[in-house]
Amino acid sequence: MRLLNAAPPDEARRALAACCGSLHWARQVAAHRPYPDLDALLAAADEAAYDLTPDDLTEALAAEPLEPVLPPGSAYSAAATALRAAHAAYESRFGHAFVICLAGVAPGEALDHLLASLRDRLGNDREEERAVAADELRRLARARLTRLVHHWPRLPGEPRTSRSDSPYVPV
Repeated sequence: MRLLNAAPPDEARRALAACCGSLHWARQVAAHRPYPDLDALLAAADEAAYDLTPDDLTEALAAEPLEPVLPPGSAYSAAATALRAAHAAYESRFGHAFVICLAGVAPGEALDHLLASLRDRLGNDREEERAVAADELRRLARARLTRLVHHWPRLPGEPRTSRSDSPYVPV
């Protein structure tokens, strides 16, 4: 947390923009530094996410990767094909990448949860899906912020505080 708080404004905004692609969101979160702890940072991130305008949300969704990410291996080839098809249908219907935060979902259940969510959300109307996507983007930003704080470039001699067992699955 100390390193995020001490980072020069441009560096902080760039790092924060990797957590949520809205430049307005990144500026808002960076402007409220210093944060006393991770909870305060996450609360500020939530507030900034709730304040996104439709254009800010469009910008953030446009920054999300369009291709689904699956573990390597032949066991996933059929799932990868189904996932690519579902992503293409989603993007065609809604005009942006499918976003979902899989925090709290067991790794062995993540693919099933992802495919089920994609199928369910394809039934939403545009306005309803925009609200769901905004909330998923907010949740993703929280997960990414948590990782950012734990993985921020360390100063020489500073102890490592990162965790390799993060419950967040990037999608």
